[in-house]
Amino acid sequence: MTLYDIAIIGGGPAGYTAAERAAANGMKTILFEKNALGGVCLNEGCIPTKTLLYSAKTLDSAKSAAKYGITVEGQPSYDLNKIIARKQKTVRKLVAGIKQRLAAHEVEIVNQEAHLEGEDENQNIIIASDTETYKTKYVLLCTGSETIIPPIKGLDESGYWTSKEALDNKEVPQSLAIIGGGVIGIEFASFFNSLGVKVSVIEMLPEILGNMDKELSAMLRAEYTKRGIDFHIDTKVTEIKDGHVIVEKDGQPSTVEAAQILLSTGRRPVTSTLNLEKLNIEMFRNGVKVDEFMRTSHPFVYACGDITGHSLLAHTAVREGEVAINHIAGKADNMSYKAIPGVVYTNPEIAGVGQTEEELSAKGISHKVLKLPMAYSGRFVAENELGNGMCKLIIAEDDKIIGCHMLGNPASELIVIAGIAIEKGFTVDEFRKIVFPHPTVGEIIHETLFA
Repeated sequence: MTLYDIAIIGGGPAGYTAAERAAANGMKTILFEKNALGGVCLNEGCIPTKTLLYSAKTLDSAKSAAKYGITVEGQPSYDLNKIIARKQKTVRKLVAGIKQRLAAHEVEIVNQEAHLEGEDENQNIIIASDTETYKTKYVLLCTGSETIIPPIKGLDESGYWTSKEALDNKEVPQSLAIIGGGVIGIEFASFFNSLGVKVSVIEMLPEILGNMDKELSAMLRAEYTKRGIDFHIDTKVTEIKDGHVIVEKDGQPSTVEAAQILLSTGRRPVTSTLNLEKLNIEMFRNGVKVDEFMRTSHPFVYACGDITGHSLLAHTAVREGEVAINHIAGKADNMSYKAIPGVVYTNPEIAGVGQTEEELSAKGISHKVLKLPMAYSGRFVAENELGNGMCKLIIAEDDKIIGCHMLGNPASELIVIAGIAIEKGFTVDEFRKIVFPHPTVGEIIHETLFA
């Protein structure tokens, strides 16, 4: 029987990154993935949705071309089949790229489900598809997360979509009710709104986008309300009946009509298939408990990505995978969650990193806020006719930058600038001395420092 230095269960962002890093550090590495390499993120999450959203953004640009002095003959239209085909082509290309990289590092890939089966002579035992046995010193658990299906009366009979079905659908519904106003729900609302679908978003919380900055979330909601999306915030779904979504707000029932329902009520870690009890792996809430090195309660078992339940984001998972492998390899490293960016790829985009006003106020922590409209950036004005947004910086009492939140394109690309400042502990004075190229939209961060 072949002995491995490390076995990785799950081939998503955490898993395939860790496999490549482990092999590059000279470890004999085996990776188990029961579905497709890339996990949910690459196959039915991050990449597919961004591919669709870029098509929608291109359509939006064509519709508004006249504002920029460009004539487009006739009414801009789209072919959903071609949009979906392009999405699938993009996914295939990226999956092939991951396979190439892992092969180049001589990572052994097993396309089977795997679980823990205890220990034997200081080696962890893994069983794949209930037949094949593998022995390894270290194990890295990266099984990701799954969609939460809430117990809504009538949901099972409604023919609802999750994000997976929405990504592969080749027919445009006349109307769509999205249950859940988090990141996934709002991105799909943006996509289908661009296609001309009548969209309704139903959210239990007082504002969309959960932990994002509330002021900017409200501004984004106002923008999409102008574009025709109906938002039902602070509203609970009680039943789905005959194609109607029955909701309740302030004790008063009402009905939201929709030809199709999209369920987007969050995700939870996948742990049930791993046999964690075989190694007495400790849990924390609904995920696997880890320390700052991504090590579980078992000294030779690590866990990264959504399975920890801490930060269900692909870029967090990638960094966690790097930290785990560095620790196993004896390199000084630890996981920091101080500056994990969050992005919503709507049009306009919204992004944030670090602390929010709401979090600090709830904890009674003194802070100040600097903010400017995005129109203070000349490049932004040149590229966003009649568009606006905001850049907001959160400053601690010691003058360090501890948060940044932006509404406006391309917030997804700019937020990392502030993330670096937060991670490295820059003060306002230190960051003011950084030279930004002109004209760029990124200059708005520099300008906001003087607000």
